[in-house]
Amino acid sequence: MTSPKASDFKIELTADLHKWRAFVAIGELGSLTRAALFLDSNQSLLSRQLNALERECGARLFNRTGRGVELSEVGARLFPRVQSLLADAERLESDIRGESHEPGGRVTLGLLPSIGQPLVARLFAALRQRFAAVSLKVLEGSSGQVEEWLADARVDIAILYRYGPTLPEMEQSLAVVDSYLIGPPGDRVTDAKEVRFEELHDLPFILPSAPNGLRTALDAMARHQRITLAPVIEADSLPLQRGLVASERLYTVLPLHAVWSEVAERRLQAARIVEPPFQRTISMAMSKSKGPARAVTAVAALIVELVEEMARAGMWRPSESS
Repeated sequence: MTSPKASDFKIELTADLHKWRAFVAIGELGSLTRAALFLDSNQSLLSRQLNALERECGARLFNRTGRGVELSEVGARLFPRVQSLLADAERLESDIRGESHEPGGRVTLGLLPSIGQPLVARLFAALRQRFAAVSLKVLEGSSGQVEEWLADARVDIAILYRYGPTLPEMEQSLAVVDSYLIGPPGDRVTDAKEVRFEELHDLPFILPSAPNGLRTALDAMARHQRITLAPVIEADSLPLQRGLVASERLYTVLPLHAVWSEVAERRLQAARIVEPPFQRTISMAMSKSKGPARAVTAVAALIVELVEEMARAGMWRPSESS
């Protein structure tokens, strides 16, 4: 009877898949800095991992350029094979964990402060109740920052405002949001339920500074309506905008959900802008996910559900596509 033999695998270079994960991230993004952000690591660690790989391979894997790094001839030959190796490892890990298991892992969400305030607490509570193994990391920033994080795959899901009738490809419309003129308590202009856009002419505003999606769209609408928007102070901070509107009797333009509590408690007043209406779309965009796919899908589905609930509460209107 022939004795069984164990497979004689000799694995040295491919034993540490973390180094090759860094190799693929650097190759895809063309920058150690961006790869470090994507992997939630730091540039010095990635540089050490890359140097170790190049010593072990006995060849340079990247060429340094003025704009970052690019794959060398050797690196380019290895790149698709390493991608395939990592994909196989990911599938194996998924099989080991079992598709029947509940989603788990960390999901990174990027969004604007005015959306984060009403959404994140509800999302966190829903995740604790339904998907306890999923943890949430939240990054708040300006629209430009959130778009940069999405492009760099630093976030798995981005929630953005979009202005205009169409959305970028691969984005999902969640809700349509009316804009409101926000004023101090007792203010005459915002005492009515609605205010015509032309009435914004020469009011003392606190507005975000350009480049900013809201500011760009407001300025374009003002030019079209031939009125002047007069910010006496520019500030990107939402708490600062709300605070100075109340204390210094200024005005700003925000969606109602950004001042929901303040309006309910009569610390601020809000009048919906009409003739023409000034609207924006809340959209959801997915990155080339660095996070656990099933967990990202679960979080995205919860966001859609919660946005619909908040629409029924009157914070915004459901998207026509939902």
